[in-house]
Amino acid sequence: MNNFRVERDSIGAFRVPADAYYGIFTERARQNFRISHSKMPIEIIRSLALIKKAAVMANVRLGKLAKKKGDAIIRAADEVIKGKYDDEFILDAFQAGAGTSSNMNVNEVIANRATEILGGRKGQYIVHPNDDVNMSQSSNDVFPVAIRITAYMLSLKLLREVHLLGEALKEKRAEFRGVKKVGRTHLQDAVNINVGDEFRGYEGVVMREHSHIKAAAGELLELNLGATAVGNGINTPKGFKREIINAIRRMTGIKFREGRNLFELTQSHNSLLNFSSALRNLAVGIDKICNDMRLLSSGPLAGFNEILLPKVQPGSSIMPAKVNPSIPEAVNMACYRVIGNDTTVMMAANAGQLELNVMTPVIAFSLVESTRILENAIETLRKKAIAGLKVNEKRLKETASSNVMDYTRLAPKLGYSRVAELIKKKLKELK
Repeated sequence: MNNFRVERDSIGAFRVPADAYYGIFTERARQNFRISHSKMPIEIIRSLALIKKAAVMANVRLGKLAKKKGDAIIRAADEVIKGKYDDEFILDAFQAGAGTSSNMNVNEVIANRATEILGGRKGQYIVHPNDDVNMSQSSNDVFPVAIRITAYMLSLKLLREVHLLGEALKEKRAEFRGVKKVGRTHLQDAVNINVGDEFRGYEGVVMREHSHIKAAAGELLELNLGATAVGNGINTPKGFKREIINAIRRMTGIKFREGRNLFELTQSHNSLLNFSSALRNLAVGIDKICNDMRLLSSGPLAGFNEILLPKVQPGSSIMPAKVNPSIPEAVNMACYRVIGNDTTVMMAANAGQLELNVMTPVIAFSLVESTRILENAIETLRKKAIAGLKVNEKRLKETASSNVMDYTRLAPKLGYSRVAELIKKKLKELK
């Protein structure tokens, strides 16, 4: 029994590990939700702690919370933000709706640590998780805002990698500008193009999606803090919304702003869906580029054999010297995961009912995973495939010089039918 302490809530008494900073709400949730063995992303936890710190600043400033308690909560929140108690955030990503479990996990850890700072012991709650740490808040506004803050911050890293990939493709466009090749439509020979123009197309796809993600991330700057349970701001003091958002702006250096319609932001998560869709569209574009890389590098004897990808590892456990397009393959799979996550976010965003959408935990998990995966996959593609990519100029020259589809250039002078006869004759000779 010495390994546990007993805490009580509205349901009854419950045992909590004696040395845990989390409390009864978290322990009930831990035992209830053992579903995926994937925890709520730590970035979401730290954003929640940031919100708690901002809320304390606002409540102290507005005279709702004693400064001594406020200072202890701020110190505890800072320790959480720095990662000191990461092991205390133990809950499965698939949990009760609205993120209440993870919100209370953060409230309890901060409350118990703040209680220690004030000379108390864990479970004594000199600082209360609900009355003090969660003051002027609800899971219904705090948790979606934690997603928005996290997604926006992660988007900055992703956008940097997308830009760098665009620059790498631009360099290849210049490098291969004068190299001719057979163009293809429907996987059949078409008129000649140059390899640089093909890479110009890839660059365009990447940079277009860069602008889409940037725009979608911009929507996440609008926060519904102060909406509390249903959007009407029940139990918040006058001026709280302004104070908490100003505090978050100061701490992050990011121009977050008060939501224009707190009811809309509480019941609908379409802005999160828009961000997820932008990630999906980027994944689709990257996936197409990787498909082309795999096709153009196929061979060396029975395939296209037009580009030469860097050799990063042997390709077969049975066929000696075989080398596969391993990097594009891995990036393909990452893109499929992101596309699947977007379907999850779409279904979750569609599941809102009346004043609240409760499916925020799975939205949080999916968005964080998708953004992380894309950032890492794009960096891997750039460094391990695009940077060292070469073209097989001998192969390209052979096929481009014998490409009868390039006779299409004669059609304006000779006419479509006459050129068709010339092409058929030449193909017969080549056979």
